[in-house]
Amino acid sequence: MVGASLLVSAINNQAFAIFKNRVMPSDQINIGAIGINGMGWADVSAALKVPGVNLVAVCDVDKNVIDKRMADLAKMKVDASKVKVYSDYRSLLDQKDIDAVIIGTPDHWHALIMMHACEAGKDVYVEKPVGNSIGECQAMVAAQQRYNKVVQAGQWQRSQQHFKDAVDFVHSGQLGNIRTVKVWCYLDWARPAPVIPDSAPPAGVDYTKWLGPAPIRPFNANRFHFNFRWFWDYAGGLMTDWGVHLLDYGLLGMKASLPHSVSALGGRFAYPDLFEETPDTLTTTYEFEDFNMIWDSALGINNGPYNREHGIAYIGNNGTLILNREGWEVIEERQGKNKVSKPLVKPSDNGLDKHLVNFIDVIKSRKMEDLHCSIQAGAHIATVAQMGNTAYRSGQKLVWDSAKSKFTDKDINSKYLTKQYHNGYKLPKV
Repeated sequence: MVGASLLVSAINNQAFAIFKNRVMPSDQINIGAIGINGMGWADVSAALKVPGVNLVAVCDVDKNVIDKRMADLAKMKVDASKVKVYSDYRSLLDQKDIDAVIIGTPDHWHALIMMHACEAGKDVYVEKPVGNSIGECQAMVAAQQRYNKVVQAGQWQRSQQHFKDAVDFVHSGQLGNIRTVKVWCYLDWARPAPVIPDSAPPAGVDYTKWLGPAPIRPFNANRFHFNFRWFWDYAGGLMTDWGVHLLDYGLLGMKASLPHSVSALGGRFAYPDLFEETPDTLTTTYEFEDFNMIWDSALGINNGPYNREHGIAYIGNNGTLILNREGWEVIEERQGKNKVSKPLVKPSDNGLDKHLVNFIDVIKSRKMEDLHCSIQAGAHIATVAQMGNTAYRSGQKLVWDSAKSKFTDKDINSKYLTKQYHNGYKLPKV
């Protein structure tokens, strides 16, 4: 009898293990990816690590990118023949079996595609910055609220444990009174490209679709793919590229909302002969009730503050906590009455992978409050970054009217709050 019991127990355990590792059909999530050249493909790769996630469609205006990703799928042991291919995102959104979409396009497309995806009944993972203007950010939040879809912003640092632990330490009060938060990004590998003449688009590129709502301009290879981020038509330079990640944690640490005012100084000081519009050097000051937050960025330099290329420093009376993707530590204040210090704590997990797991989990649970970076959170920090760029571009110190969600200067609002759409495209009214 004992032997029989052990046999039955072993069979039951084996059956349970098989059941545990199997994803039931009702738990399968079909995703489509729109914009798969850079970060969009990193997001797809992370999503495919989640059990039960299936890639069923991809969309890109560059056939060369599509061909590359089909080859990548083969290397990942994914049957590419089951993945439908599109060059127009609206056709992908019409595919009925798609539950969610990942948006990894250039920034100027984020708002339009996210809003149309929600309207089409899809949940959305949208890359940062969520909007290319403050007005777009506001419209995206309104669309999520109207259609009640799961929308996660691609700020994966919110899913990484050492970032959360560092903020918990800041909130503990051990640093003492924090009067300044410094946020910086010094990237020597992100230099803009040299000036080259305009040319015909490469074979396989639908440049008209790539431009979309942006103004019509001749094709130039150095405004395309990665380098789009250095041009105001499509993005906002380092401020919106890395700033939304880093400024986000500056605000989380201080439990802060939007600043009262913002001013910025900078320019194309290091590489005036290279091919870009956004500043290669920028210092921005955000004024809050009882502290200032300073953004400091420089292209082509690696040796940033505290000998780190990027980071956030919460400067308190008892010590300074320094946080970035390599970890966090606390340097004691020599004159502090309650000195505090802590050796470097290195990361122990993969923030991007965890961010996509969180997205898939919430798709299944429909508990929007469990999202690590909702569209509301993504829009909030994108708004802060856009405020800084607006101050730089206008050359003025700007005051924010929190009651009206716009600047106090009507001319600034008219010129910068929402980008003008071109070529027949319109931002949907929600």
